[in-house]
Amino acid sequence: MRYKTRLLGAITGVLALAGAALVPFGAQAGTDSKDPIKLTLHDWTGQLVTTKIMGEVMKKAGLNISYVQADYIAQFAGLKSGDLTVAMEIWETTGREAMDKATASGKVVNMGETGMQAIEEWWYPAYMKERCPGLPDWKALNKCAEKFSVPETAPKGRYLGGPVTWGGFDEERVEALGLNFEVVHAGTDAALFAELESAYQRKAPILLWVYAPHWAPVKFDGEWVEFPKYDAKCYSDPKWGGNTDAAYDCGKPRGPIWKVAWVGLKDKWPTGYKAVQNFKISNDAMGAMVSAVDLDGKKLDDVVNAWMDANTATWQAWIK
Repeated sequence: MRYKTRLLGAITGVLALAGAALVPFGAQAGTDSKDPIKLTLHDWTGQLVTTKIMGEVMKKAGLNISYVQADYIAQFAGLKSGDLTVAMEIWETTGREAMDKATASGKVVNMGETGMQAIEEWWYPAYMKERCPGLPDWKALNKCAEKFSVPETAPKGRYLGGPVTWGGFDEERVEALGLNFEVVHAGTDAALFAELESAYQRKAPILLWVYAPHWAPVKFDGEWVEFPKYDAKCYSDPKWGGNTDAAYDCGKPRGPIWKVAWVGLKDKWPTGYKAVQNFKISNDAMGAMVSAVDLDGKKLDDVVNAWMDANTATWQAWIK
């Protein structure tokens, strides 16, 4: 009888160990909801990379995930309601105001910095500085406006902005600073940089929205325009700055790229919450992956999988 009891106990122990081996790495059985964590996808390559990395990490932890295409700024309504769960990139440069309003509601949580530092600003190729010697000082732009013009905007210069959904207050900046420029928005991230590529090869006039981390300011020789330095009051108080009748008379802010989540993430998916909170990646690593997709023509999923294979210890620590 004692032998049978010991044998039964041994078998039970072996089965328990075998069952434990089937639990995905990092998963805490019974603590995470089986409902999908909904991660938002936007319209630029870097954001797709960070989001797909997080999605793959969550799947390794045994979590159910889904990807939802969402507008960069409008997504906060879905994050507040819980219809969306996680947004992996909110840029200090363009999304801070919307993020702060959402977190102030108590329904969205700032999950900390991604590790990347953001720059988004007006940018021109180095050959345009030869045609407009006062650059990078923004005051030189009006003297050279016609040199940045295209037939559709002449004699005004053209500023090629990002897709309208990115925000950025470029029209407001043009008006507040009295710039003789017309803002024209690219339809997509790909179209924006395809036009830069074409103009650079032809040494054609171009002034456009460039951001980092990205391959463009590494591949092409150029500079960002130096506007009056950003201050929070520039966006909120018209009396601040050189134009006392208008806000946005300054450059764009610079700083971290943030992660945000629906407030219910922590209780409903504690493993997912930990993964998002711990996620960190550098500008250099991100720039290399964006370059691999946009310049080398590699499939985004292949680039993400390669990063996962090369950085196993890193992502495992996020969900340990």
